[in-house]
Amino acid sequence: MKTSNLKLYIPMVLLFTLSGCATFHSEIEGSSGLDAMKTPGLDPVDVLFVSRHLVQTRGLDAIPKLQNQWQILKGFDDILLDATGELSNLNRYASYTEFSSDMSDPKRIALKDSLLANYKLRIVMEFRVEKSFSKYFLGGIASALSFTIIPIPYTREFYLNVDVYDSLGRFAKSYKRSATTSKWVEILLFPVYPFHTEMRKVEEIYVAFLHDVFREIENDQILRYGTND
Repeated sequence: MKTSNLKLYIPMVLLFTLSGCATFHSEIEGSSGLDAMKTPGLDPVDVLFVSRHLVQTRGLDAIPKLQNQWQILKGFDDILLDATGELSNLNRYASYTEFSSDMSDPKRIALKDSLLANYKLRIVMEFRVEKSFSKYFLGGIASALSFTIIPIPYTREFYLNVDVYDSLGRFAKSYKRSATTSKWVEILLFPVYPFHTEMRKVEEIYVAFLHDVFREIENDQILRYGTND
């Protein structure tokens, strides 16, 4: 490589390496606005939490795809465990995460069947993350051509659908939440990055989603009717 080209190449690499980014999230759409509370006197119930984590790049994926165990949000089990504190009459519980490979895995099929047999009441949570391929592609071009001097927002949309089923397998109620994150990429945002990381903002959305939905379930006393009594 010529010396003149090397002198140009090194600053370009440094610019992209040091490019700053800061991520912010919106308010939770559909939030119940309820405060945490406990309902005394309810009989304890056993619950199976079933989760599905889907991702779709609009313009690239024809349908949402189930994420594998390495793609789902790191620490999701801890977030779910923390949110279960909103439910006052939760007794035994278990969590099962669905993967697309389950359909051809006899052990996973047997595990799910066993859990469904032992935990009659189910809370099924579907998380879906979407982004626009065209917006990311064009944003990447604009960012590269301007050496990240032009601030570019990369937006992702997060959705949560929760369905509750009673001990007889009957649908009881559905809950929905949504929010977005915007990651701004620009060289001058480098000092801001440690305070607004993308991972932190995504975790905050998942925490807010589950705590708010579980508070509404508690307020509706849905789990009160989870037994055959």
